[in-house]
Amino acid sequence: MIEQTTVALLSGGIDSATAACIAMEAGQKVIGLSFDYGQRHLKELQAAADLAKNLNLEDHITIKIDLSSWGGSSLTDTTQAIPTKGIQKNTIPNTYVPGRNTIFVAIGLSLAEARGANRIALGINAMDYSGYPDCRPDYLEAYQELANLSSRVGRKGKGIKLWAPLLDWEKTKIFKEALRLKIPIEKTWSCYQGENKPCGRCDSCRIRDKALKEIGREDLCSQNI
Repeated sequence: MIEQTTVALLSGGIDSATAACIAMEAGQKVIGLSFDYGQRHLKELQAAADLAKNLNLEDHITIKIDLSSWGGSSLTDTTQAIPTKGIQKNTIPNTYVPGRNTIFVAIGLSLAEARGANRIALGINAMDYSGYPDCRPDYLEAYQELANLSSRVGRKGKGIKLWAPLLDWEKTKIFKEALRLKIPIEKTWSCYQGENKPCGRCDSCRIRDKALKEIGREDLCSQNI
């Protein structure tokens, strides 16, 4: 049997860690790929490095791309306030980073082809977030077509699969799976702020804490880690 490799886009959060571990459980070697993209803080990058070590990934690479040079998001522009009033339906919040996933996946495709990987694991989730345009099924389908056309392996009929196993999962299901896989949830970082502890107020903290409470794991909520 030919050994297969997955490049996992590893943000330091629970979703990307879970996607990486599902790939590992399926027998794939996993290379973690993280990005220092000019975000407000480096907490998530430290979390990604800790997870890569804890999960014993094949390799972990961090690429620097300064998207803060032009801003456009509260995650890359400190003059914009992080929203703390909860998710507003049918509204894309200012935490959306223009082009972020498109850039990340493009670099992931380059790494995957260079390393002979057969797929890229994405932790994107269309259920819990506020309709980010680059976390939707139609985006993934269109990007897959481009990925097949833009690479040598794709032109040979062996294109790199863009694999998003959590795309339509509820957050509670993701945390249950993370617990089953024995992912150190306390080492993940989801908060948009760069404080010493998760703020518990931003959209990401609210989503995380709500799911953890629903599955009876309040000990892992933002105020307890």
